[in-house]
Amino acid sequence: MTEPAEFIDRTLQAEGTEVRADVDADRIGVGLKFYGASEGAVRGAVRDADRRYPGMSHDEVTALAWELWSEPVYERRLAAIVLLQRFLAVLQGSDLTRLEQFLRDARVLELVDPLAIDVVGPLLDRLEEPDATRARRIIDRWSESEDWNLRRAAGLL
Repeated sequence: MTEPAEFIDRTLQAEGTEVRADVDADRIGVGLKFYGASEGAVRGAVRDADRRYPGMSHDEVTALAWELWSEPVYERRLAAIVLLQRFLAVLQGSDLTRLEQFLRDARVLELVDPLAIDVVGPLLDRLEEPDATRARRIIDRWSESEDWNLRRAAGLL
């Protein structure tokens, strides 16, 4: 695990409680693990990682998001979304492929919705031609997908 990913993971585990993990598992469920860290703790961990490892490039941000997402732990995946929100300015139209994979693997609305609304939507809004047209075609494809998460994301955009 890279240092930033290890830092975020370790922080989320330290901030979690067994009681909150059980409550979140009952509320959200569906095959994810839970550390029991609050959303504020997730946002704080990402903010602190940004301060500790400043100046991350596009490739470093997307690699870190992928690394956080790779484990089916709710708080890690939420941290990946928060990271992408924080570094939205470095994301590119070509990142829609990775975001599509995240959506396919999200498993729960609590991850699908913020990923679509707070990452994909703003990314689409700032794309210029010809990337904007290409991205719209991708979203149109999502709207007709058999994958429920992709259809939901397309409907939110």
